[in-house]
Amino acid sequence: MDKKFILEKILEYPKIIIHMHMRPDGDCYGAGFGLKYILEESFPNKAIYIIGETADYLKFVGEVDTITDDVYQGALSIVVDTATKDRVADQRYDKGDYVIKIDHHLPVDDYGDDRYVDISRPATAQIILEFYLENTNILKMNMKAAKALYTGIVTDTGRFKYRSVTAETFRAVAKLLDFGLDFTEVLAVLDIKTENQMKLQGYVLQNFEKTANGVAYIKMTPEIIQKYQVSMEEATSLVNELSCLEDCPVWILFAEYENNIVRARLRSKGPAINLLANRHGGGGHPMACGANVGTWADVDNLLNDADELVKNYRQTLKSL
Repeated sequence: MDKKFILEKILEYPKIIIHMHMRPDGDCYGAGFGLKYILEESFPNKAIYIIGETADYLKFVGEVDTITDDVYQGALSIVVDTATKDRVADQRYDKGDYVIKIDHHLPVDDYGDDRYVDISRPATAQIILEFYLENTNILKMNMKAAKALYTGIVTDTGRFKYRSVTAETFRAVAKLLDFGLDFTEVLAVLDIKTENQMKLQGYVLQNFEKTANGVAYIKMTPEIIQKYQVSMEEATSLVNELSCLEDCPVWILFAEYENNIVRARLRSKGPAINLLANRHGGGGHPMACGANVGTWADVDNLLNDADELVKNYRQTLKSL
């Protein structure tokens, strides 16, 4: 799949506005800020902005910009890591003269004037890194970009543990180390937890539940989050605390977001769960996705479907 059109449009426009998705994760930040820093280093005469929501644990990567509507006039908008247009954090993205979507999720909305979607890549940050590597005659790297891109790749691959990781992933990351990146600095920052978050971690390990066929889950109710005095992103980042259970190939963290909407973070080391998430108002990758459950009363519906999925998965394994 050719990325040349992305560079052609970047060269054409004097202003480039990068957009991220709501509740940004490490890959969203890594891809967005990595692209911003590469473009700033490469084209000092261009105005480069990044727009969206902030994530406290990712502030070491960079701070988002604030711009007025008039900045979009004569600008190129690039939306990263966002499968559906309703998830773009700032809906002004379409005020740009031209809109490009760069993503690695299964395509849902074909929004924008042009798109580059590669679902074979485990992170959008890897796509951005490869975009740079394919155009080193024009594009320039700096250490801020290297740290951002590594952050995006290492978080969206679960520290290179997910099946989506390929040889190309390691080859691309090796180029960051060749550049001089000290990846241990990034990991040291990502490893930091507050005292309250560590106490909540203990709560998760002591209070998770399991379904009959092996779906582990924890409910992060508003009362629990208030008791431990943590942010929503600190609470939901603990989803993988349940990943080590031998008899639970699927695990889920439920939490109540704004407008009293309960959302689920689903993870798997066995059956694909993206279709399950689709049935409950969500989506994502086969082994990591999210769903809009609705209310706490609706949680059991998702758990029942997840339990049935694991049951069928186990039966399939036995028949092999």
